[in-house]
Amino acid sequence: MTAAEHTRDALLGGRIRIEQPRRGQRASADAVMLAAAVPARRGQRALDLGCGSGVGMLCLAARVPGVAVDGAEIQPDLAALCARNIALNDMADRLQVVAGDIRRRIAGLTPNGYDHVFANPPYFDSARHRASPHVGRATARSESGAADLAEWIAAMLRHAKPGGRLTLIHKAERLGDILQVLGKKAGGVRVVPLYSKAGQPAKRMILSAVKDSRAPLQLDAGLVLHREDGSYFPDVDAMLREGAAFPR
Repeated sequence: MTAAEHTRDALLGGRIRIEQPRRGQRASADAVMLAAAVPARRGQRALDLGCGSGVGMLCLAARVPGVAVDGAEIQPDLAALCARNIALNDMADRLQVVAGDIRRRIAGLTPNGYDHVFANPPYFDSARHRASPHVGRATARSESGAADLAEWIAAMLRHAKPGGRLTLIHKAERLGDILQVLGKKAGGVRVVPLYSKAGQPAKRMILSAVKDSRAPLQLDAGLVLHREDGSYFPDVDAMLREGAAFPR
C-alpha cells in the first residue's frame, strides 16, 4: 500500500494517530465503542481479533495504561499498516500484531491465554446481503469467503482464559445466532442495545460473556447515541472523542 492509498487521521481528540486505507474499511465509531466496552485493567492481556489497521487495540491501550494487546488480521496489508500504527503511537512495548486466519492456529497468539478477547466480526451474512465490490471492505464486513459468525466466536473462546471475558459488537438481529453458538461454553452474557436515536429500534448491540461461566443472561439498559439534531449525547461523545470507558 503506497502513501497515496492511505490517509493519516487522529482519534480520541488526537491521542491516537493512525494511517488507514483511503478506500475500503476505515475507522468507525463501532471500533472505538467496542474498545471502550472492554473492561481491561493494568497488567492484563487482551486480544483484538480482526484488528484491521489497529483502531480498537490502540484505543484500548490509550485508555488503559499497562494493558498488553495482541492483534490478529487476515489481510497482510492491513496487518502491516497496523504494525506501523503501533510504532507511530510508540506502543510497540505492549502491542503487537500478527497476520493470520482466525479459523486456524496463528503463530504468536496464545490459546487460553487472554483475560479479554474482543472483536468486531463481519456484520453481514453473505446469504442475505450483497458483498462490497472492494475486496478489503468485503472481507471486513461480509462473511463471504471468510470466517462466519460461529467461527469468530469459536476463535474468541479458544483464545480466552477460563473465566476470561469476550466482548463483541454486532447487529442486534444476530443475537439469537450468537447465543446459540455460545451455548454452554460461556455465560454471564450481558447485552447492551445501541439506539441511533430515541424511539428507534436497536440496530446494533454490544455483547459480553465470560468463558466457562454459568451465570444467567442480563439485558442491560440500552444506550442512545444521538440527540434529535444528530449530535452525540455527552457520555457518548466522551467515549468517542476523549477515550472514556463505555457508560454502564
